[in-house]
Amino acid sequence: MSEDSGNDMPRLPEQRSDAMLSMIEIGKALTSCLEVHSVLETIMRQVERLISPEAWSLLLVDQTSGDLVFQVAVSPVSNQLQGLRLPKGEGIAGWVASNGVPLLIPDVSVDERFKSEFDLQFSFKTKSIVCVPMKVKDRVVGVIELINSFDRLVFNDLDMMILAAIADFAAIAIENARNYDRINELVITDDLTGLYNSRHFSRLIDDEFNRALRYNHEMSLVFLDLDRLKGINDVHGHLVGSRMLSEFGRLIGSSIRGSDRAARYGGDEFVIILPHTGKEQGLAMAAKLRQRLHDSEFSADDGQPIRLTASIGVASYPEDARTREDLIRAADMAMYEAKHAGRDTIKGYVARGEDRNEGEN
Repeated sequence: MSEDSGNDMPRLPEQRSDAMLSMIEIGKALTSCLEVHSVLETIMRQVERLISPEAWSLLLVDQTSGDLVFQVAVSPVSNQLQGLRLPKGEGIAGWVASNGVPLLIPDVSVDERFKSEFDLQFSFKTKSIVCVPMKVKDRVVGVIELINSFDRLVFNDLDMMILAAIADFAAIAIENARNYDRINELVITDDLTGLYNSRHFSRLIDDEFNRALRYNHEMSLVFLDLDRLKGINDVHGHLVGSRMLSEFGRLIGSSIRGSDRAARYGGDEFVIILPHTGKEQGLAMAAKLRQRLHDSEFSADDGQPIRLTASIGVASYPEDARTREDLIRAADMAMYEAKHAGRDTIKGYVARGEDRNEGEN
């Protein structure tokens, strides 16, 4: 959909050639990288080179709410726009996302679809807009919106045509990256708990341990074993037992820091990597997790309450181990000490021959 102002100016042949070169650059980025932000940065540079807008933004559709979310913003207030949401159907960008067609507006002051809230909030003056949808198989995944042309009074139809072609590339990049992420998550994630699987845990601890060695940082490892799962299976059935594993794993995932990494180690065992964390901090984190487990309610399919507890072991580098293998072994041994001490217990690793006893009962 286009609204002609009569102010369109013809582009020179070399400008059309520039557009072709830009498409080639975007295509190269698209085929050489699955990291979506790298592709979007390339697209950003080419948009600025070809069309010279005063401000522009790329917004993605939140697949749950339908809102538009600012992902890339290039403007005098870009830092403030990043991550902001535009309610579904609101404004020019919302209209384009809802209708799935491009829109060129030479003068926003005479278009009732334009909402001036952002202009008022950020002391910005929008004069003209060109906005195009990004589509994957007729499904709108986002929009690209350009505001105020630098080199002419308004945008023209050629600008919209070039931007629509760029939007097609952007949509492909976003979909490829999302598909890659989905496949990658399937490969590294445990289906039952949503945590990392044991195979990926091996890669994670390699990376984190090497980082601790290189920068002389502490790190801790927490091993957890869900107590008496066999008894739950015997009384309530294996489906309920599997659900307990799932709920326990998700409780772990929601209890750790953003820098921590949790995995299902196998069966009813779990492991948490705590970067930049010494023994005392690791034990404190384990105590908080244990308390949260006590405070949570679990039940069988018939509503009968189930009490879940865990035996927890903590070991740290460099206090308890000097190698990756020794750190895993130490945390595992501490967990078995907790289980032998009566379960529902936390133990810090203690080297044989020492009579000090760390952890809590």
